[in-house]
Amino acid sequence: MKVMLRMDNVGNLTVYVPKKDLEEIVVKQTDGAEGKILTLANGWELEFPEIPDASNLPKTLEAKRLA
Repeated sequence: MKVMLRMDNVGNLTVYVPKKDLEEIVVKQTDGAEGKILTLANGWELEFPEIPDASNLPKTLEAKRLA
């Protein structure tokens, strides 16, 4: 699924999912088998092959929902 990563005004990494009209703060980052796994405040886990540096955000990326 396509999602947008960005930093909010407070400096938190947030994920926006346009198809669900969902915006959540990332509460945990872990390494997965195929890249980084971001856990959102609502409990979703999204896997990204690579996450750009914070200076290159906002950016639209492809993510795989795990949970």
